[in-house]
Amino acid sequence: MITLSVFAFLPGGWELVVVVFVVLLLFGGKKIPELMRGLGKGIREFNSARSTIENEIREGMREADQKKIEEKTQEKQS
Repeated sequence: MITLSVFAFLPGGWELVVVVFVVLLLFGGKKIPELMRGLGKGIREFNSARSTIENEIREGMREADQKKIEEKTQEKQS
């Protein structure tokens, strides 16, 4: 039921046409490519930062696991 209510607020075919028309009126045909380039650049930067953070988290988890393994092997040797 929750997913149904989320989809109820998504725009349909005619709503998208109206939104595109309004964007064309507000920004004009020449500004839209610049806006899309800026949007694409922002998305690329966001994805790059996200993947960097994910890699750092994975590396930290590997290091923590490695420390636990080393501690257990030292306990067994003692």
